[in-house]
Amino acid sequence: MAQILVWADHDGAVLKDATRNAVTAAAQLGAVHVLVAGSGVAGVAQAAAMISGVAKVLVADDAAYAHGLAENVAPLILGLMADHDAFVAPATTTGKNIAPRVAALLDVAQISEILSVEGPKRFTRPIYAGNAIATVESSDAKLVITVRGTAFAKAGDAGSAQIETIGTTGDRGQSSFIGAEVATSERPELTSARVVVSGGRALKDAPTFEQVLFPLADRLGAAVGASRAAVDAGYAPNDCQVGQTGKIVAPEVYIAVGISGAIQHLAGMKDSKIIVAINKDEEAPIFQIADIALVADLFEAVPALTASL
Repeated sequence: MAQILVWADHDGAVLKDATRNAVTAAAQLGAVHVLVAGSGVAGVAQAAAMISGVAKVLVADDAAYAHGLAENVAPLILGLMADHDAFVAPATTTGKNIAPRVAALLDVAQISEILSVEGPKRFTRPIYAGNAIATVESSDAKLVITVRGTAFAKAGDAGSAQIETIGTTGDRGQSSFIGAEVATSERPELTSARVVVSGGRALKDAPTFEQVLFPLADRLGAAVGASRAAVDAGYAPNDCQVGQTGKIVAPEVYIAVGISGAIQHLAGMKDSKIIVAINKDEEAPIFQIADIALVADLFEAVPALTASL
């Protein structure tokens, strides 16, 4: 049986849900081994060992991996690939940083953001901003794959995998971690929220964006997203951006407020179970994919909706 190495995405303390989606995809290819690399990551390793379908957890505990720097992590993975047939990473910011470097070191072509596994080396993936689905097959001896989390179910917690500590490759000295400015919020994380309320450029400015959307999001227990135009205009921070160049989401309910529906944005949310669109332009492209469409002035409709909840 093929052996598949999955990169565990985490923040040093908590295993991110995208890892569970990647495990589901990897399990269709062979026996799953999860790599937990970081500093002081015993708790993350324990969480990874509990994931259903995981046969083994490999732990590389070293300060060099504390911040997931690709320049340090990729050589570690390269050494492990001698015993593995494929490397699978969730298509998160960290995963998409590490996987291309691993592919380059292995001299193979990366297969990005797969949507399904069609065979041992055959996959589907989106192209043209998700407007077409391509079926691709690799002829490389080793596979390097990133997984679009919204396309696969999250693996559960019925596992009891063996945990094994492995040697490290240390700090390569090619990059260093300077600092991070991380936005914090009491609302759910955007990519894992059941409900997402997103706003577009029609919300005029940052204070109006907050005044109109936040009360609705709070009533629904929803995460707050934004179109690229809204982010570029300074209405919302970059980590709120939904779209091809932002975050890919597929919540149970996606409420698009004042968003016209540019292809770039649709690529990031059109897999949502129910799409609600509120826009005064009845010709807005987003109405073509919306399950519930409300042609109305958002400054009247959204406060009325919030008050009715």
